[in-house]
Amino acid sequence: MDLEKKLDAEYVEEKIEDSPKKKKRGGIRTLPFILANEICDRFAGVGFHANMITYLTQQLNMPLVQASNTLTNFGGTASFTPLIGALIADSFAGQFWTITIGSIFYQLGMFSVTMTAILPKLHPPPCPTQVNCQEASTQQLWVLYMSLLLTTIGTGGIRPCVVTFAANQFDMSKSGVAGRKWNYFNWYYFCMGLATLTALTVIVYIQDNVGWGWGLGIPTMAMTISVIAFVIGYPLYLKHKPAGSPLVRMFQVAVAAWKKRNAPLPADRSLLYQNKELDALISTDGRLLHTEQFTWLDKAAIVTEGEAKDSKPPNLWRLSTVHRVEELKSIIRVLPIWAAGILLVTASSHQGSFVLTQARTMDRHLSSSFQIPPASLSIFSIGTMLIGLVVYERLFVPFVRKFTGNPVGISCLQRMGIGYVINIVATLVASLVEKKRKSVATHYHLLDSPMAIVPISVFWLVPQYCLHGLAEVFMNVGHLEFLYDQAPESMRSTAVALYCLTTSVGNYLGTMVVSMVHSYTGKEHNWLPDRNINKGRLEYYFLLVSGIQVINLIYYVICASLYTYKPLEQVKDSDEQGEDLCTHSPSSKILVDKDSELELSKGK
Repeated sequence: MDLEKKLDAEYVEEKIEDSPKKKKRGGIRTLPFILANEICDRFAGVGFHANMITYLTQQLNMPLVQASNTLTNFGGTASFTPLIGALIADSFAGQFWTITIGSIFYQLGMFSVTMTAILPKLHPPPCPTQVNCQEASTQQLWVLYMSLLLTTIGTGGIRPCVVTFAANQFDMSKSGVAGRKWNYFNWYYFCMGLATLTALTVIVYIQDNVGWGWGLGIPTMAMTISVIAFVIGYPLYLKHKPAGSPLVRMFQVAVAAWKKRNAPLPADRSLLYQNKELDALISTDGRLLHTEQFTWLDKAAIVTEGEAKDSKPPNLWRLSTVHRVEELKSIIRVLPIWAAGILLVTASSHQGSFVLTQARTMDRHLSSSFQIPPASLSIFSIGTMLIGLVVYERLFVPFVRKFTGNPVGISCLQRMGIGYVINIVATLVASLVEKKRKSVATHYHLLDSPMAIVPISVFWLVPQYCLHGLAEVFMNVGHLEFLYDQAPESMRSTAVALYCLTTSVGNYLGTMVVSMVHSYTGKEHNWLPDRNINKGRLEYYFLLVSGIQVINLIYYVICASLYTYKPLEQVKDSDEQGEDLCTHSPSSKILVDKDSELELSKGK
């Protein structure tokens, strides 16, 4: 047992970069640098994109549907590139350098877009009436597209790595999580929400009332500060060595299982191949234990007679360890839950653009001289999320714990399910509000006036914004925490990239849905007209979106009810109770001796 403990310690240290001060790295003191980077990055990103639909339609004079599809397509691409960035980080580059290089690309993209607002040659003449406007030329659009492409490449390096890089500075084992009185993911979202709220109030106001040069220039400067802040903290960070490509390992398991497809599985599963030393870099939190799901993959770990006699390191394309087989099984188990987020994004991908267009036709006066910018309405969503996160952690969890007996109140899957339901309610409310807005426009004979202000307060839109913010408290945080916890430890950047990929696929599907609705609802009563939203049927589109979300909720409930949590072996002190990060359910334990035990952590 002493030898086993010694090996465990050696394998953990192998994964940490060699340094005489490596034990002193990480911890709470790294957060100011990481969060400074993320807060400035979020401030810059939100200030840059929140009002972009206005920039495209009123500065570049693009038609509404084309502008909305442009943003959604680039948003989808920006949510796909994190998968590439995560694979680069997990395979060879490491998270720190992936974040740094990505931030530089993002900075270049923001600088380029700012130039399109400042230089007259890069945008068409102003068109205040929005009637018979000269649209941006092909050359001007290409400059815009290349600038947005640079930001999407940068996003690929930043988004999948920052959350996990910050989490890696802390003890995220079951005992470490249980020993803290705060939830890292809740407070991460809280800090990002504050940055978003500041951008939506300050930057959007500058864009609408001062000018787009300053409105895009300030976020660009903030992004510069974020890169500097992150790099300064380099000596303090706990940096894990990349453990090799997770995709290659998964392919190796699949190929090995196929090559041995005709071999019989041993009745005693303990005879399947195990190699603690081989798996050391990818199992410092503990090895994954064998499960009876997807047993056809277990054939990759069958040890043939020839392999048993061979003293050489195994050919991983013919023989995989149980831990590597279970890595692939864990990803397969997560995918159905992950996929449920796609239709949610599909349903909501264009709502921001259309709701901003609605807001521009409504009375936005807070006083006789001040109007709230349409893009700043998101402050109600962000504000609700910020308040909701505090209420969730300080009031909701302690209250629900009394009934569920669960230290974290409810599981990640239950938390996500509540978020799905709230989103459906929010979309139904959006349909009712649009119906009300249209009725007022009809009453005042304003349906044929695209630039007219309908005498109805913009605050009719507030309830749906608040509901979407409340849904984020449950859905987004629960989804991210679920993926981080249930993915194999060596694939956590990839797991966060999957979270981003949900947005990518959902945005592309959203573009397809909007394009089909626009194409097949006719010219006379088109649901989503190019210029005059008053002549459209936006309320029908919201009802369609609600229907998609109801179907998705049914699918999610089925997947969640069938899900089983990954089993994890951990070396721990015998007096510690193992708990799952998402469920915090008591775990089964196999006693080894007085000082340590192997813990089998199974979600109930």
